[in-house]
Formats: sequence, C-alpha cells, structure tokens
Amino acid sequence: MKLIKATEKDIPLIQDLAKRSWENAYAEILSREQMKYMLENMYSETEISLHLKNPNYHYYLVFDEVLNLFDGFLGYENHYENQTTKLHRIYLVPESKGKGLGKKTLEFLNEKVKKSGDSRIILNVNKYNSAKNFYKSQGFEIYKETVIDVGNGFVMDDFLMEKSV
Repeated sequence: MKLIKATEKDIPLIQDLAKRSWENAYAEILSREQMKYMLENMYSETEISLHLKNPNYHYYLVFDEVLNLFDGFLGYENHYENQTTKLHRIYLVPESKGKGLGKKTLEFLNEKVKKSGDSRIILNVNKYNSAKNFYKSQGFEIYKETVIDVGNGFVMDDFLMEKSV
C-alpha cells in the first residue's frame, strides 16, 4: 500500500471512490436521497477544490501497489483547532476492507499529525456506523454526541471522537 498526495486532477477519482464507499458504508444508515444530497454537496468539484487550495487540508489516495488500483482516500485538516487535526474523510471501497488498509492509513495520519505539531486528532462518525468500533480499536474515544443540520431537511447524527498522538 502507498499513500499518494492528491491534486486537482484527482477530483474525479476522489468523487468515484466516495460514491463507491458511501454506497456500502451508509446503505442501511442513510436514505438514498440523503446520500445523494450529501455526496453532491460534500464531494462537488468546487468543494474538493477549495479543500485542496487550503494549505492545511490534505487529501491522500490509498493505492494498492500489488493490484495496481486505488482503494480509497484520506482527507484531513491540520490546525483545525488548537493543536488539533480533524480527520474529515477516510473511506475505503468495499472490496478493499479487511486488508489492514484502514489501520495503515491511520498510522500514516498519526505520523503526519505529529510532524505538523498537532497533538490530537478528532473526527465525526455516524452513531450507527460500525466504523466507530474500528476507531475505538485504534485508540479513539467518544467525547461528545452531536446532530448537525446539513440542509435540505437532512441531519448527521454523530459521535465526536478524539485521540492524542
């Protein structure tokens, strides 16, 4: 596995990986309408382009060197809050799960966070997403619950999790 820094030319790939991973991760949690709405807004070319222009926001593509294909992506923002990095996005396509790629990607993130000078990572995870168990196994702890209005009558019902690095 290799993590490759994403650029503007990778936006269509990020959008495709997001759609494929979301269709699996949220199939039983979110309605099709909410998924479509959130993907169109959170993964629009404009939105991702804005992220890529922010010097503290980073996207990396998860690349399987053996199979020569992309398995997912990571999106995070250093200095989101005082000495805190926010893990905004970590998604793997369904066929790549169980290979240890999520764990390796979080290890990569931990190293990047340490180099940035931040000492904490935070993230949101849907309360009904089994990924929260993965995050717990990687040292994250729930510190708050939140409901976020994302527009169009939809909300994100999340746990906020944190980990010191």
